[in-house]
Amino acid sequence: MMQLSILHETRYAYSAALAYTIQQLHLTPRAEPQQRVLSWHLATPGQCHAYTDAYGNLSHMLTINGRHDALAIVARGTVETIYPYQGRLLTRETLSPLLFTVPTRLTAAGPAVLALAGGCLPDRPTPAATRHLMRLAEHIVAAVTYQSGATMVTTTADDALQLGRGVCQDHAHLFLACCHAWDIPARYVSGYIDPETSGHAASHAWVDAWVEDADFSGWVSIDVTHARLMTDAYCRLAIGRDYDSAAPVRGVRRGGGEETLSVDVHILPI
Repeated sequence: MMQLSILHETRYAYSAALAYTIQQLHLTPRAEPQQRVLSWHLATPGQCHAYTDAYGNLSHMLTINGRHDALAIVARGTVETIYPYQGRLLTRETLSPLLFTVPTRLTAAGPAVLALAGGCLPDRPTPAATRHLMRLAEHIVAAVTYQSGATMVTTTADDALQLGRGVCQDHAHLFLACCHAWDIPARYVSGYIDPETSGHAASHAWVDAWVEDADFSGWVSIDVTHARLMTDAYCRLAIGRDYDSAAPVRGVRRGGGEETLSVDVHILPI
């Protein structure tokens, strides 16, 4: 068991005034058996409406009307996490795992992705065991070197594999693309990780995949970037089919000219 103190600041500055901003926020930790929110506060300007989205994520819709040339969103709190045995999620699911077998624009599989999947995953229709999926994660991080700034949020799994460089969201998208091509349910996870000495950002992305092991059938959470199972050093914010449906902050604006974005995340085990 671990307690994580989390501070996540997102700041936008604009070269010209905006007339309107709308942002979808996934900045509140999910209610799940392996994590419990001890305290949490989300500070924003404008109007912020709380709701639960289609994937069961605790979400907010932020709208700002009237002229503004900056925007600050600050989430902070403490979350207690429990070590999940072998990364297994003992959650009560309301959605069919089959929902997470459909490729998206970011996770569509081209020939190179299919070849990668074929070298790691069992022949269809044999179910995937945890060992198969961990082997896939190892091959992905060998094929796509972690490099901050190498890609954008619009980069597809195919593009990242061709480039051979990327960040955690690219590793996650590539893993999803391989699984979906083999009809293995797999979904995107956004959240936080105690970075320790890894040097990777404390704001993180990884995956849940459906496994059929001898003693377990269900979701296992895998950090593809580190080729390891999720531990109690992780805090889960949102799940979705890809980055677009689980991003911490995503929206549109009217006006504003050039945008400058700064994100500062601090995770401290206590």
